[in-house]
Amino acid sequence: MRAAQLIAGSRERWPLAGDQLYIDLDLGLANLPAGTRLAIGSAVVEVTAQPHTGCKQFVGHFGMAAMDFVNSPEGKQLCPRGINTRVVQAGTIRVGDTATKG
Repeated sequence: MRAAQLIAGSRERWPLAGDQLYIDLDLGLANLPAGTRLAIGSAVVEVTAQPHTGCKQFVGHFGMAAMDFVNSPEGKQLCPRGINTRVVQAGTIRVGDTATKG
């Protein structure tokens, strides 16, 4: 959520990133390594090893400097572009639900 605010600016521009969820949580590899499960609402997701690095559309919306930042060595550790997950338990997620590691 904080990285989206930094890169995209106003909240109205966040959807340009194409992400499904925005949460205020440290997404870095040290805090959420692959295999970590998150309970959000009644759903459970598991962090995958596949990095979320951005694409041509991301560059088009936010510029090459943003892409360079998220793919820098530090960016790869902090995951400011977000993380990929897989659904372990389907459920409902609502605005305001808390994400907890489990």
